[in-house]
Amino acid sequence: MKQLSSVEVRQLFLDFFKSKGHSIEPSASLVPIEDPTLLWINSGVATLKKYFDGTVVPENPRITNAQKSIRTNDIENVGKTARHHTMFEMLGNFSIGDYFKKEAIHWAWELLTSEDWYALDKSKLYVTVYPEDTEARRIWHEEIGLPNESIIDIKDNFWDIGAGPCGPDSEIFYDRGQAFNDVAEDDPENYPGGENERYLEIWNLVFSEFNHTENHEYEPLPQKNIDTGMGLERMVSIFQDAPTNFETDLFLPIIHATEEMSKDKKYEDSTAIKTSFKVIADHVRAVSFAIGDGALPSNEGRGYVLRRLLRRAVMHGKKLGIDEAFLYKLVPVVGTIMESYYPEILEKQDFIQKIIKTEEERFHETINDGLQIITDLIGELKEEGKDTLLGKDIFKLYDTYGFPVELTEEMAEEEGLKVDHDGFEIEMTAQRDRARAARSTENSMNVQSAVLTDIKVNSEFIGYDKTIAEATLEIIIQHDEKQDSAAKDDAQLIFDVTPFYAEMGGQIADKGIIKTLEGNTVAKVVEVKKAPNGQALHFVELIGEVKTGQSYQLVVDQEMRAKIIKNHTVTHLLHRALKDVLGEHANQAGSLVSPGYLRFDFTHFEQVTPEELSQMEQIVNEKIWASLPVETVETDISTAKEMGAMALFGEKYGKEVRVVNIGGYSIELCGGVHVKNTSDIGIFKITSESGIGAGVRRIEAVTSKEAFEVLHEEEMALKEVAHLVKAPQLKEVVSKVTSLQEQLRELQKENEALSSKLANAEGDQIFKNIQDISGVKVIAEKVNVKDMNQLRQLADQWKQNNYSDILVLGTSQGDKVNLLAAMTKEMNEKGFKAGDLIKTIAPLVGGGGGGRPNMAQAGGKKPEGMEDALSAVLDWIKEK
Repeated sequence: MKQLSSVEVRQLFLDFFKSKGHSIEPSASLVPIEDPTLLWINSGVATLKKYFDGTVVPENPRITNAQKSIRTNDIENVGKTARHHTMFEMLGNFSIGDYFKKEAIHWAWELLTSEDWYALDKSKLYVTVYPEDTEARRIWHEEIGLPNESIIDIKDNFWDIGAGPCGPDSEIFYDRGQAFNDVAEDDPENYPGGENERYLEIWNLVFSEFNHTENHEYEPLPQKNIDTGMGLERMVSIFQDAPTNFETDLFLPIIHATEEMSKDKKYEDSTAIKTSFKVIADHVRAVSFAIGDGALPSNEGRGYVLRRLLRRAVMHGKKLGIDEAFLYKLVPVVGTIMESYYPEILEKQDFIQKIIKTEEERFHETINDGLQIITDLIGELKEEGKDTLLGKDIFKLYDTYGFPVELTEEMAEEEGLKVDHDGFEIEMTAQRDRARAARSTENSMNVQSAVLTDIKVNSEFIGYDKTIAEATLEIIIQHDEKQDSAAKDDAQLIFDVTPFYAEMGGQIADKGIIKTLEGNTVAKVVEVKKAPNGQALHFVELIGEVKTGQSYQLVVDQEMRAKIIKNHTVTHLLHRALKDVLGEHANQAGSLVSPGYLRFDFTHFEQVTPEELSQMEQIVNEKIWASLPVETVETDISTAKEMGAMALFGEKYGKEVRVVNIGGYSIELCGGVHVKNTSDIGIFKITSESGIGAGVRRIEAVTSKEAFEVLHEEEMALKEVAHLVKAPQLKEVVSKVTSLQEQLRELQKENEALSSKLANAEGDQIFKNIQDISGVKVIAEKVNVKDMNQLRQLADQWKQNNYSDILVLGTSQGDKVNLLAAMTKEMNEKGFKAGDLIKTIAPLVGGGGGGRPNMAQAGGKKPEGMEDALSAVLDWIKEK
């Protein structure tokens, strides 16, 4: 067998399919772009859905790629099995209505067995097919020559994810030999397709030939497709004769680098130690790539996944004796391994390391707290005579402190406790359901429309410098069918040329009207979108009759267009200003350019300060006032990059691109419409900045008339404030307000001093009301103070003067109740705990609470229960 590196395995795959006429599609970002159905890109086909469902027709119907992917539904299995990964690479070849089963199967066999390519032993290859797919079985047997015993029927071999394209599939397995088998010879799973390590699945060919309809019927697709997936990691394990994916050149350098940082721990020491090395190697790869693609650690969504992976890796590092931040040091190792196809890791190395190191250090600060919580929890359970660590407590430690479940359960079991793992799974399931509900419930793939896909007429956009044009009507679509004419209801129209901009790149579509050449309005344009083959598809409300082959006057709403282009050009200026102020990592993560305002989403790992926002606003306005020319050039992508053009986050570009150059300050690839000179924008004003997700922030802003209106509204508000604080001039408002604030602080100090004196006076009285219960001196009184802070002041006074053994105080303001319990050290030593007492009496005031053995507090909403709560103190002492 050939000995191939991971770089060679990947490149041979891509080169093979390139030789078969496929275009190589670059690996897309792990963070899905404009796809709310996915948390991560989880397969090679996930980025090509627009081609498979017919939304867009590709330039070349034959596509191949190596796509980085993340799947997180079974993180706990990573490191324990031979092939589970959070991040992996999927190699794939795809046909969009071009070739089908025959070519897919023949090419798969050629790549796998030809001496020019992978040169695998034919006798070691097996395939599975869908029982009803007799055509696939025939091709494998009659054309490829596989014996029938090497072709296994599997009823689950049908790829179906709900509404959308689906079809049977054929999986290819490689026999690694009996030495790799982990099941007995007579085990029912000992066959290609069974759960075993001997027969390794290496490739899945999906024959997408049906539409799964909303009514759960399966109809033939207008165009049949091929979708395949080969796992790079497992293919490399075959060529490198590795027991698992982790003993390959994709992971071993990370493992060896980790060994150097561990305290005398080596990969081969034990199964448990080996698991820790595997987890670290897997997780640091996933985290490095995800951060490089704009995801950042947080407490929600994909940011939560990153935080969980980081903390899980850190805890496994502790098992290896690594008690300091170390994951960030592995980023260059990951970058070097993947550099040939993914140079972005090394290019963004400093930023990725900064984020990982910051997160590691933050977690190390909480680790000891978490360990103390586990220790205290176990101690309390033992003290109370309980023998089981509840699932909700395991989940809290996992969710809040990032402690791996196995670590918490291991510590509990070492102390002789049982663990409620089922309870933990219930909590985990509930969390997954919440996360799933937070994502879109839209179908992950649309159903193909043959009508739109088959339209090949030319339609040219001429609206960069025109808002009115004469055009010939080429296509009328109504009720999902092509028509020669239409006179009422809604319709979709395609013209040979159009000045109407179709929604794209964040810029919303133009609106307007369609007239006859005589000037009669026949339709109102309410939306314009790209058809699958790129034509501008005008969504209209018909007022009169329209016919194909006739000429019409297309009139764009010029006032709306003028506002849109001002906001679009200023979006480019803002993007550049963001990078100048925050750093090059601040990449666009979405935008909306509308007539009334603009919205700009960007990646950034912390809140933007008011000073930074002010600086950006100043920069943008200076560029507007500098009257910079806005020039556009159409060129090829390589020339555009040489010009320094910035490609937008997640966008894919064709051979020809449009470069928008704003006075040399901002140079971006963009197909949108812009002003001719920045002075046309007038003025720019940021109206808000906020976080909208994990590591993604949003700026909203306005320009021109809308900016003036915002500034005018703020001026009116400021004048009202000036009137209220009696400032003769606006410039005196700040000093006047500052003076009033100082006066207010002085009054608050006087008020607090007075309240403290009253509380002390109250204390002098209540500290005399001492009761003796079975030899325990108790003070349990209602006091007239304003809040918990003053209750604590009284407790401090009680402690200093040693008035009694136990103190319980209560106060109420309106329907709010505060309770405080305190005990001496001697009472704690006798088994009396303030936390236990407060938990007993708090329900009587409609609340709850807790605290330390020497002091605890509670809140409630039932003032009428105060007397009962204080009386219950005496009963509790008697029962002790």
